Parts: sequence; C-alpha cells; structure tokens
Amino acid sequence: MTDNNPLKNTRIEYHILQSFPVTCLNRDDVGAPKTAVVGGTTRARVSSQCWKRQVRLALRDFGVRLAMRTKKVDEVIRKACMERGATEEQAQACGETIAKALTKDTLHFFTEGEAAAFADFAQEKAFDAKQIKDKEIHKLAKKTINPAVDGIDIALFGRMVAQAADLNVEAACSFAHAISTHRVANEVEFFTALDDLQDEPGSAHMGSLEFNSATYYRYISLDLGQLWQTLDGESLPETVEAFTKALYVAVPSARQTTQSGASPWEFAKVMVRKGQRLQVPFETAVKPGNGGFTQPSIEAMTAYLEKQEKLAGSLFGKIADYTFGEDENFSIDNLANELKRHAEVANG
Repeated sequence: MTDNNPLKNTRIEYHILQSFPVTCLNRDDVGAPKTAVVGGTTRARVSSQCWKRQVRLALRDFGVRLAMRTKKVDEVIRKACMERGATEEQAQACGETIAKALTKDTLHFFTEGEAAAFADFAQEKAFDAKQIKDKEIHKLAKKTINPAVDGIDIALFGRMVAQAADLNVEAACSFAHAISTHRVANEVEFFTALDDLQDEPGSAHMGSLEFNSATYYRYISLDLGQLWQTLDGESLPETVEAFTKALYVAVPSARQTTQSGASPWEFAKVMVRKGQRLQVPFETAVKPGNGGFTQPSIEAMTAYLEKQEKLAGSLFGKIADYTFGEDENFSIDNLANELKRHAEVANG
C-alpha cells in the first residue's frame, strides 16, 4: 500500500495568525492563561491538545462521523450486547472482558463499527465472557476498523492502544502549541457579585480572574500520504475540506461566557509541499505597529517563509501556496476547494 501511495511525503501546512482580546483560552493548573518563554520573552500559549480537541469536535458540523474517545468502553459494549439479547449480567461481563483487552483505565479511541463488531462477536460466543480471548478481540478490531466510514478523527489524530500495538493508527495531522508572536503579561480582573435579595449593602462575593490578549501563531501540518494510507484512498477530498473548515471555526472553549473569544483567522499562508515540515519559530518577539501586532506578525511570518524557501532550494518541495486574508473574494470555501484538488489526485 505504501509503495503505491500517490501522496507519499506530501503535506498541507497551515500557518495561521489569529488575534484574541481579553481571553483565557487555555488555563493552567491554577486557572491562569498558559504561557511559554520563547526567545527569552514570555508568550501567551494555547496547548496543541486544547485546540486539537476543538477542531475534532467541530468536524461533526461538517458531516464527519466521529469515533468515541472514552474510558467507558465497557458501558458501550454492555449496551450493544443487551441490544442483541444478552442479559444484564452477561452484557456486563462481556463488556468488562472486551474493555480489558483494549485498555487499562485509559481513554480508548474506537468507532461505532468496532463496538457493533465486538457485540456481534460476543453474541456468537453466546455472551459467555469466558470464551472471549484478547487475541480474538485484537484481531477483530484490526479487521473491522474503517476510519473512512466512522472514524475520520482517528485517521487525523491517531490512536495508541497500549494493550495491542498492532491497533495503533499513525496520526495524519500534527499540531504545534499556539504561541503569541509578541511578549505578553497576564493581567488580573477583580470582580464582585451582588445578592439580589441582600438586606445590607456590599458584595456577596469577590474574586479574580487572569486574562491576556494576544495575536497567536498556529502551525498545523496535514500529511496527505499518511491520510491516504489510513483511509485506503477513500474520502480524502472530503476529509481535507472538512478539516480545513474545522480549523477555521474551532476556538478553545475556556471562559467563553465571561471572556468571549470569537475572533476568526486574521491571515494565513497555506502551503502544499513535499519534504521536511517547516514551522515559524517567532524567536524574536514582534513589536506593535500599524495599530497592533497583526500586521508586524504577517510581515515577520511571510519574510521567514520566503527566506526558508530560498535557503532550502530544491529541497523546499513546494507544490502550491495560498494566501488567506488579503483578498476578500478568496473565502475559506475557496481555500478548502483549492486544497481538495490536491487530495483528488489520489482518486484520479
């Protein structure tokens, strides 16, 4: 399969700039906005896991059937077994046995198709948990999984099964931690709350919240070759379109009711390339100019990418590049459609 892969080593790289005022998009263990020191200066940070989850959930809005990522594997299998006629006791035993074959108290990423196959297998064994063996479950899972049908998110974000390494799925996309392109200092909001029925003047509650404002650089790489391999060549254009649109709409959910962060992309350079991945480090924090940090960030990012393209020469491997945010007539729909064309090659 890999030798015939028409998209081997081909990637779509998204370089995104997105500005948010007065937010706490991703909190640390004490509730403060996450930060990181880059180039000797403190930057605002949103973890890759945080934004990745929001992108995954947003995929549902674009017609993608998501897999399940849960510790409650036994409950899912138990319900499926009961739907097939197992008693409560039989279903519970089968669910626990199958769950133990796949995970040990960790989140497991699996599909509705796999869950149905496990329950069908248990039915074949007369719902006798003692007859269900780990190797049989692993073999069935490997045979049954079809990410192109009900697990596109597994193909995109990958799966690790500690209990059975042959069930692992290599992630097609890679997310960097989003960092501010400039120095950031967290600020503190002091607030009070009043009791509607209070008899005496004064606040009923006092507290504080930390926040910041920042222009973030987001880097995401989508490996079309890996995606083609995992999906067996199916549904690639549709997946690229849905993924691109999910990247556009997804915003971390922390404190959205008190410090709404609803800002779309300001600017993006999207490249289709072969070869080594390329991320902009923004080691030197940009200074404000032209009304804020966005324009200096655009200039710094595009200059860095242009320089690296010249330095890499033939190794840069650029197939195409697209600029979002300059031309009002080039919408996210246009961008998604252009990127789809590079995945349609595999279906030709």
